[in-house]
Amino acid sequence: MELIRGLNNLKAHHHGCVLTIGKFDGVHLGHQAVLDSVIKQARRLSLPATVMVFEPHPEEVFTPHSAPARISPLAEKYQLLKAQGVDRLLCVRFNAAFAAQSADTFIEQLLVQKLGVKFLVVGDDFRFGKGRTGDFDRLQQAGEKYGFELVSTQSYRMADCRISSTAVREALADGNFSLAHNMLGRAFFISGRVIHGEKKGRTIGFPTANVLLNRCQTPITGVFAVKLNIAGSYYTGVANIGSRPTVNGQRKQLEVHIFDFEGSLYGQRIQVMPVAKIRDEKRFDGLDALRQQIARDVEQAQQVLMNNDDLLQV
Repeated sequence: MELIRGLNNLKAHHHGCVLTIGKFDGVHLGHQAVLDSVIKQARRLSLPATVMVFEPHPEEVFTPHSAPARISPLAEKYQLLKAQGVDRLLCVRFNAAFAAQSADTFIEQLLVQKLGVKFLVVGDDFRFGKGRTGDFDRLQQAGEKYGFELVSTQSYRMADCRISSTAVREALADGNFSLAHNMLGRAFFISGRVIHGEKKGRTIGFPTANVLLNRCQTPITGVFAVKLNIAGSYYTGVANIGSRPTVNGQRKQLEVHIFDFEGSLYGQRIQVMPVAKIRDEKRFDGLDALRQQIARDVEQAQQVLMNNDDLLQV
């Protein structure tokens, strides 16, 4: 799948496509139904199936403190869309200047002149342009004028589909990973590259692999029994997702203590799948109290994982 980062990287050969626009956060089963239909239309017209997303999300620009937690950041979204068979992912940088352009400019310059859209799929609540003046009706009028067909994503949803990114987030926040799995069509995971941490875990007997969470908000926080995918091999462990208040952490990250693992993971990408929540993150009075709690967390995580082998299915 081709990744086009920014409108400045659109070239002449990118003109002509079947396009859908949205966040596609999590690429859940509802999204997959839409994408399947978009791809079928693209094959019918012998055009590339293209997905347009905005980075960062508009809410993260205008209301960062209340923006919804991301289920999948861009790197994960790329892989999930690629697995669905999408041909191109256009990542448009969203900022104040982009938001200030008129609805007509968005349609005429981007959709028509640069992308040459022949078939467009968006939600009927899609808004665009300065003051959010552009809407589905305006796109319908533009389609008649410029010769592209417009369809609402609702036309491609599964019958009685109640799946949404919001519903997935709620399931994750409730620790209902089985429900989230059913809506996503896969296990929820957090992935990233292992970085050098402060190495405090190894001083108390629980070395951890650390991954920075580059998101405004995380969909889950706390301590979890987890399964890990490391270069195609699977392990189990216990993970803390949050800001590490006991050691005055200043950034959100994932720390995972991996059971029965030896070796260095620095620089490697790992995939961590929560199986069950053990407790909320909390501050302890010193490293010794933290060590004692981690020992209890490890014991509880091992028990959970042992008694729920079915939850380990990816």
